[in-house]
Amino acid sequence: MKSIPQKGQDRASLLTEMENMKANDLRWRDGRNFSYVYFPGDEIVDTVKQAYQAFFSENALNPSAFPSLRRMESEVVAMSAHLLGGSEATRGSLTSGGTESILMAVKTARAWGQKHKQIAAPEIVLPATAHPAFHKACYYFGLKAIVVPIGTDFRADVPAMRAAINPNTVMIVGSAPAYPQGVIDPIRELAALAQEKEILCHVDACVGGFMLPFLRQTGYPIADFDLSVPGVTSISADIHKYGYAAKGASVVLYRDAELRKLQFYVYTPWSGGIYGSPTMTGTRPGGAIAAAWAALHHIGLEGYQRLARQTKTTADRLRSAIEAIPELKILGQPDMTILCMASDVVDIYEVGDELAVKGDWFIDRQQLPPSLHLTITPAHEAVLDEFIADLKAAVKKSRQLTLNKLSKMAQVNAIKGMKKLLPEQLFERFQSFAAKNAKVGGKRSAAMYGMMGELQGSGNLDDLIREFLDQLMG
Repeated sequence: MKSIPQKGQDRASLLTEMENMKANDLRWRDGRNFSYVYFPGDEIVDTVKQAYQAFFSENALNPSAFPSLRRMESEVVAMSAHLLGGSEATRGSLTSGGTESILMAVKTARAWGQKHKQIAAPEIVLPATAHPAFHKACYYFGLKAIVVPIGTDFRADVPAMRAAINPNTVMIVGSAPAYPQGVIDPIRELAALAQEKEILCHVDACVGGFMLPFLRQTGYPIADFDLSVPGVTSISADIHKYGYAAKGASVVLYRDAELRKLQFYVYTPWSGGIYGSPTMTGTRPGGAIAAAWAALHHIGLEGYQRLARQTKTTADRLRSAIEAIPELKILGQPDMTILCMASDVVDIYEVGDELAVKGDWFIDRQQLPPSLHLTITPAHEAVLDEFIADLKAAVKKSRQLTLNKLSKMAQVNAIKGMKKLLPEQLFERFQSFAAKNAKVGGKRSAAMYGMMGELQGSGNLDDLIREFLDQLMG
């Protein structure tokens, strides 16, 4: 068990050790990743980093203690509201990320349903592609999530959403875009439905909120999705994604102050004083607020428009290259800079493995259906040709019979066979043993995803993931 060292380590060796620990991390500065880090270039990153460090120790727990943070947060919310179709009545809060923004929107919807409709068992209706943060919020706050299958275009099915609404429904959800395929749900139709049913409508624009408006401003056709749409009552957008702020910066916006007040938590009969908190967290790092403010001011509208054009051009080039490879296809009609790559010919997970091994490319795996997820950033412009060449080679390699493919087939077939032959109790014991002894990490995951595909829809898969998470967390 690791303990705190008896004597402190000197600064130079400590920082060297930490830098060495990065050796196997994502090479995001080189554009090798298609998720997690949104890199607009060193100049912007260095400026935002200095802004964060300038407010490194400040705490936004008490807005009156640091008027500078209060001003910056207020201005970030106002700028975000202006960008996302808000009005003078719009109010909002900065949060630690998209998940917290969504948690706040769901918590607010629960309080709204209790206050205005006396709903004791609130429900939200959401398409199957909605972010899992909505399910986490329902789990935490005691709501029921009604999941509606999507249409063949991977967008929310409005008639199906209508059919799922009942007297306990407090909110419906749409995404702009939905993360898996990068398509915008029919927000105008969903919002009109919410108005008709007199319920709330939240738009999850966490990934698109600081990209879609700039694409529209530069001439790209973007469907209506924000607070300017009648019936949209709240929206979430991450500034630390395509807003290029430091991690820990998202915004949740409401149509008016009365709705936002339902987000707040207040506890007054405490010996430590009156306690009021606008969001989930108590202590809030001042650096994240300062970095968000700095990013918006430093990059400016023209800078965001330039980065949006650059990124969209790169995404369009990559899409054309993928569609030119016979074995591959793009799922849906992506509306911005996210692509979902699949195949009916080769194992797409093996393509991902080969890309990881050959070029150290980090790409997220998806399921239902099996696919690879590509979030394009400005960093990919410089490495696009290299990636396309490696992708073609990976597809070719995935068609060949290799030891890795045979091993993967054997593992998946073993799961299939044991699932059929073993009694349920013995199968669960085998699965627990396999999860605890599995090799976590590495560049090849096709076998793992193949086995998980065999367990879809069962509680066994949930247990398996918990075992993997337990191993990863140490």
